[in-house]
Parts: sequence; C-alpha cells; structure tokens
Amino acid sequence: MTAPLLRMLLREESVGKTGSRFLRSYRFRGARVRGTGHGSGIGKPVEVVPLDRPAPIPDGVMPERSAHVFVLGLDEFNRKKLEALPPERGYVFHPLLSLEEVTSWREFPLAERLDAAVQVVEAWPGGADAVVGYWDFPVSLMVPILCCRLGLVSPSLESVLRCEHKYWSRLVQREVAPEHVPPFTAVDPFDDASLNGIGLAYPFWLKPVKSFSSHLGFRVRHREELQRAVRKLREGVGDVGEPFNQFLAQANLPEEVTPVTGLHCIAERIVSGSQCTLEGFVHGDEVEIYGVVDSVRHGNRSTFSRYEYPSRLPRTVRERMRAVARRVIEGVGLSDAPFNMEFFWDEAKDRIWLLEVNPRISQSHGDLFEKVDGVPNHEVAVELALGRRPEWRKGAGPFRRAGKFFARRFEDATVIRTPSEEEVEQVERKFPGAIVEVLAEPGTRLSELDPQEQDSYSFVYARVFLGASNQRELLERHRWVMDALPFEFAPVEGVAAAEGK
Repeated sequence: MTAPLLRMLLREESVGKTGSRFLRSYRFRGARVRGTGHGSGIGKPVEVVPLDRPAPIPDGVMPERSAHVFVLGLDEFNRKKLEALPPERGYVFHPLLSLEEVTSWREFPLAERLDAAVQVVEAWPGGADAVVGYWDFPVSLMVPILCCRLGLVSPSLESVLRCEHKYWSRLVQREVAPEHVPPFTAVDPFDDASLNGIGLAYPFWLKPVKSFSSHLGFRVRHREELQRAVRKLREGVGDVGEPFNQFLAQANLPEEVTPVTGLHCIAERIVSGSQCTLEGFVHGDEVEIYGVVDSVRHGNRSTFSRYEYPSRLPRTVRERMRAVARRVIEGVGLSDAPFNMEFFWDEAKDRIWLLEVNPRISQSHGDLFEKVDGVPNHEVAVELALGRRPEWRKGAGPFRRAGKFFARRFEDATVIRTPSEEEVEQVERKFPGAIVEVLAEPGTRLSELDPQEQDSYSFVYARVFLGASNQRELLERHRWVMDALPFEFAPVEGVAAAEGK
C-alpha cells in the first residue's frame, strides 16, 4: 500500500465518530490488514481493505482517552494479538508501511522508508501517540529513529544497537557480567588473516554480527566446516550486513566497535544447557521480568523444536537469570523499552550463560502469553511506547501451559501436499485456541521458503500453537495435530542433508 493511499484512507475516516461507543470499531480506523496470516494462508504482501462493519466495545467498558498507535509492518497474525488487548485502554492502531516494505531488507532504502513513514504519521490529524514494532531487523532499529524524529517515547538508537550488534553487545556484557559471557572475538570473513587468527578451540559458533533466526549461524567443529561456513558467509552476509551499515552510520559508535561493520562476524565458544528466554521491560530505572519461556531444541542442538511457557527451570535459576538481566540492561543503557534475553543453564556445573539480548518483545511468544496470562506481550510494547508502565497479570488466561511448535525437515524436498483450509479448521476446532500456520505450498521446494523463517540446519514448513493444562497434555495434543495434518514431500535428487545448507 502506498503512502498516498494510506493518507487518503486516514483523511476519509478522520471524519467518523470517535466517541467511546465507536472506539473499538475504529481500532484500525475502518481497515483490516491482509497478509501473512493465520490458518493455512501463505505469506502475501500486506494490504489494507475496509472492514465490513464495526465491532462495538463490550457493554459497561469505558475506554480511556484514545491513543493512536502506529504499527510498523503490521501483519494479520499480530493484528489479532493487538485486537486482543484490553479495549478499555482505548488503543487505536494504524498500519505504518507494509510488511513487505519493512522486511525486504536487501538493498534497503532506509532514508526513503523513514521519510515515507514520517509522512504517513504526519498525515494523520493530531499525529501519533506512539510508534511500535515487534519485528527484528530492520524494524527494531527504525523505531528509535522514527520516534526521535516525531518526538515520541523510545530508547536511543545507540542503546538498541548495543543489543543488536552482537560484538558490541558482547563487549558490554563482558563488562557488567563477565562470568556469564563465553570467550568471543570479531572476525572478518573476507580476510584470511582474520580467519586464521580466531584463536578459539573447536568447536565454536560463527555468525554475523547482525542476522535473524540463526540465519548464517554455523556450528564449526573443524577446519573443513570453517571453510564451508566462510563460503556461505561471503555469499550471504551482505544481505543484512549492508542495510545494517546504514543504521550504524547514523549512530555514535565507540572506537573499538567502529571497525566491526555489518559485514563482520563474531566467533564464540559454544555453551550449552537448558535454554530459555526472559521477557521483560525497562521503564525509567525499573527493570522488570514478567515471563520466562523455555526454548527446547532438537537433537542436533542447533535447531528449535518448540517454545514452551511457563518455564520449567528451577525458580532459583530463574531468579539468578533475572539478576544478570538487570545488570545487562543497565549496562546497555536501554530505557522505556521491552526486551527479551536468552540464557543457557548448564545444570551439571550449575552455570548460567548469556546468549543474546533483543530490544523488543518476542512476538513469537505473544500467543503463549495470551493463552496462559490472558494478554499477549504486545501490550508491554504498546504501554511503554505510550510512556506508561505495563501492569502484567499472570495466570489470567484459559490455559496453564502453552507451546509454539515448529514442523521441520532436515533436508531439502519438494512439497507435494499441504493441509487444506478445511483440514486446518478441523484441527483448530478440536482444540480450542489451536492455531496452525502453513508456510509452504505444493510445488515449491523447502529451500525456496522465506529465509527469515529458517536457520542454517533445517526447513520450517509449519507452526502450531497449542494450550493445555499440563506438559503431558500439551505434547499429546501436538502429536495428534501433526498426525492429523496431511503433509507430503518428495526428495530432491542429489541433495544432501541440510546441515550447514
């Protein structure tokens, strides 16, 4: 959707009623967003179309003053999560740039995108109360720049980069929590001398200083795997690295970080254990953790099998992680922002390792929080962007446990069959709250799927969200769902396993 079209849409609808009775119906100002969606829909460019009729606020609910919140890269799945937020808050959500405009980062025209976003916001009568995003790069870095230009609440660009730039982030982490940070070093994948001087014993991780979903992250066990990883990195590191450099050029970087560009990598010693993610926020000087999600891996130790909430780690371990998280957030200088932080707990040595810090909510966990706590974590991002402290309510949802499961294959294949919409709906009707997202369609190869959905070792072709009363029931429901969904694949001749792709 073009900026002029959105401005026209906003102007036309600005003459409508804005009283409390109609606030709910104007959550998207008479527009519905079509795009990457729920059920068996395949990802498509986002489109804004008129709603057929408004949905009124429930009787007896009086909304607060309406708050106009512009959402970068709004998609259908997360639109539903935003609509699930308490109506009494008076949120009025507006799509800001299409999903395609903010996730097609190859040759990313940063200045053009920023100018277009500012024009859309300024076209709305009265302006914006907040700009939010829940995607990784480049949205996570566009938000602070836009908010600075528009005079809205957000963390500084530099504080966000101290989280996003893996090498810079490790430097800060080593200063404030050295006992929880593995040995690491910056690596130039285009410089043989740099590669020969890594100085870490095998095995180690090698990954770009900026990437997504473990894309181009390699577990390197020996020299041959290093050479194979370097070939892949030289081919692909610029896809994100070049656009990332545009953001680095707008920031004040310390001397030790300036030479480490978006085309560089970080090598670090492999750590292991039970993995989890702390979801939290910082408001003023207060750092709060409101949930811990377990990240369960496949046997290859590199690929996620599912996310499960709430965490089953011992309470004392979670409290120690909370303490580390507070030190790190204070160290990076993040303020008025959500974050998620990934940890390992090595049970044998009772050692906690810090993996990474992300200066945003994990929208991947939104449905889990909604199922267990009654509200998706999107509320945290919105409240902070409005300058308010989020008030999180635990255990208010319909389930005691929730999971997000990834359906994967570990070698390339051609997709022969996927479930029909009716077959997906049958599964979703059997288990209230179930959501099935099919990412592939017949006739395509798994290697042709969106790389932002993949890691370096497997192909995700579907995602399943489920709630249950306990873990046993959750896993049983997942097995039933996968047995009921008819996926069929044909091997690709001459293609080996996906390890390292």
